[in-house]
Amino acid sequence: MNDSPMIGELAWPEYARRIGEGQAVLIPIGALEQHGPHMSMNPDVLLPSAIGAAVAKKIGALVAPPISYGYKSQQKSGGGNHLCGTTSLDGHTLSSTVKDVLKEFARHGARKICLINGHFENSMFAVEGIDLALRELRWENVHDFQVVMLSYWDFVTEATIARIYPDGFPGWAVEHGGVLETSLMLHLHPHLVDMSRVPTHDAATFPPYDVFPPVPEWTPASGCLSSAANATADKGKLLFEVCVDGIANALRVAYDARSNGRQL
Repeated sequence: MNDSPMIGELAWPEYARRIGEGQAVLIPIGALEQHGPHMSMNPDVLLPSAIGAAVAKKIGALVAPPISYGYKSQQKSGGGNHLCGTTSLDGHTLSSTVKDVLKEFARHGARKICLINGHFENSMFAVEGIDLALRELRWENVHDFQVVMLSYWDFVTEATIARIYPDGFPGWAVEHGGVLETSLMLHLHPHLVDMSRVPTHDAATFPPYDVFPPVPEWTPASGCLSSAANATADKGKLLFEVCVDGIANALRVAYDARSNGRQL
């Protein structure tokens, strides 16, 4: 018997059996986005997928194939959508994709879903997709469908940050292509990282407003918003374990709260 948590690796009767047992479905959602000259363009997909697979083994859940394209990269969080390689969706396209995928899993009989986000810009468009799916499912008299939406980096604790950044944390706003993502990739997919090409420039600074279309010169030429020079596989292992444990515990609480009839 195939004991993989990955839905795409299962024959449909085995998948149907697990859904019938009430297993949750975890859906990674990411983006194809440049991450500097030292790293591949798919960390936003690979990282939530790996975290989802590890969480699934802890809580007895399934992992769907990822949604691999995301909302447009914003200059002050991802370098900007003007950079080569970044390949994005319009907001309504992403919302519609999330809505359609959620409704399909509901049709299969799944009732507990978690979207594991790996791309900051996805957040509210994914929430819109969730809201639309829940509304349409209510029209179909489905009232017991629950979705948890989370971003993996929100589970990095203050104690972990102090260990990862002993010289001071530059802030989440400039982490794109920086120490966190690069360390996780060194731990999980080291063949997709070339530390000899890591840029060493200072963290990007931006004015307290946005300009559209973006001013290309505001983004460092590397595409990174801070340097990953201090990234290591050991830091990535620590980050991975903290995120997996935190998300597994959070989902146990969230799903129990719903089943007990309490507000999340």
